[in-house]
Amino acid sequence: MFIRRMTVGMVQTNCYFLGDEESKKAAVIDPGDNGGALAQALSSAGYRAEMILLTHGHFDHVDGVRDFLAAAGPLPVCLSRKDYPLCPTGFVIPSADGLGELDEARFVQEGDALSLGALTIEVLETPGHSPGGLTFRVGDVLFTGDTLFAGSCGRTDFANSDTAALLASLRRLGELEGDYQVYPGHMGASTLERERQVNPYLRQAMGR
Repeated sequence: MFIRRMTVGMVQTNCYFLGDEESKKAAVIDPGDNGGALAQALSSAGYRAEMILLTHGHFDHVDGVRDFLAAAGPLPVCLSRKDYPLCPTGFVIPSADGLGELDEARFVQEGDALSLGALTIEVLETPGHSPGGLTFRVGDVLFTGDTLFAGSCGRTDFANSDTAALLASLRRLGELEGDYQVYPGHMGASTLERERQVNPYLRQAMGR
């Protein structure tokens, strides 16, 4: 499994490349800005984009989608239907023949499994920071967006946020069996076991 983090935009959002090393197929998670540069970096790494995955619809996680699609060509953009209305730019680009527009949104939900070469990407619904927050699980890796951070969690002071829902999502992640590498939407990576031990928000959610 190939994973590369690129930090983009004015609020330093983590965009991740997730690749299957044999097929060289890749998913791009949360291209929040600089979409053209992200497309070039992925190509330079020897991988071909197959899909874009969005943990949620806030601007700092989606603003690079349009430019990425313009550079890489039409791709499915996978996100929760609940967060699509939050996306400020949409995912509409001119069609190749110039006769219309092509909307690439693909709505995913709890229990969906996406194939990426030999990898399987499982969709977990983890709302709270936003109504349609998602976590993507791939083997022993979690891409948690703005649900779970190293030592912290996402804000719930936005109009569409829900503190109780976020705590339930944190509890759900904390109760997953075993340990995972945690790749959040901001700041550095961690492990789930470390967060169980030191993250006050996760510990609160788990009743510790």
